[in-house]
Formats: sequence, C-alpha cells, structure tokens
Amino acid sequence: MGIKERLMEDMKSAAKEKEKSKLSTLRLALAAVQNKEKELRKELSEQEEIQVISGLIKRGKESIEQFKTGQREDLVAKEKKELEVLQAFLPQQLTPEELEAEISKALEETGVSTPQEMGKVMKVLMPRIAGRAEGKVVNELVHKRLSG
Repeated sequence: MGIKERLMEDMKSAAKEKEKSKLSTLRLALAAVQNKEKELRKELSEQEEIQVISGLIKRGKESIEQFKTGQREDLVAKEKKELEVLQAFLPQQLTPEELEAEISKALEETGVSTPQEMGKVMKVLMPRIAGRAEGKVVNELVHKRLSG
C-alpha cells in the first residue's frame, strides 16, 4: 500500500475517532501529494511521495524554530504533534552507523576524495537513503569526511 492509500485509510479512522488535529494533518499531507500529482500530471512513485512528506516535515521543523523564537509554545506543541503524524509515513530512519556505512560505500564507488567533488557522492548517495536520513545531516557528514 502506497503512502497516498495509507493517508486515506488513516484519514477515515481519524474521522471515525474524531481526532481533529490528526485528521487535519492527514488532509494537509494528502492535499500536498495530490497537488504534486497534478503538477507533474502523473501518479507519484513511492519515492516521490516520500519526498513530498519529507518536505512537509522539513517545513514543520522550520516552523517550530520560528515559533520558539516568537515564544509561542502552544504552536510549537501543535507542530510537534503534526510532525509525529507525518513521521509515521516515512521509512525507518537510518542509525548513525548505517548512515556512515552508506557514505563509505558511496565514497568508495565514486572514488571522490575532495570536497569540490562532493556533488558526485551526493548524487549516488541520496537516492539510496531518501526519506531515511535528513539531507542536511548527510551533506554535513559527507563534507566532514571529505575535508578531514
């Protein structure tokens, strides 16, 4: 079952259980997936669906930082609940050890040794780990390995 189907099923159960905040989050996610499908004029692959959900999570994390700056703890709590709901639709996150192993494998395959060639490594690495690790963290780890 794809992410879109899981979103619809979870929406039905959230509606039956009258979980308004969860239902709202699921509707937002489903709308984002459907909008992306309309934009691309095709059904999304699971990988593309993961990218849409990851984008929503990234925006949610940015919103949390903004709300913390504005000292709006009520909105921080709301965003955190929404992130928990969305996280359930992503694959299991990689452990730091698994991530390091994937980075080593990509470095070995590409033969890259300088930070200037980092793009080659990321091009190989990101499709493998999409949705299972945050791009910013991966970028920092790869840069650190190539620099030091």
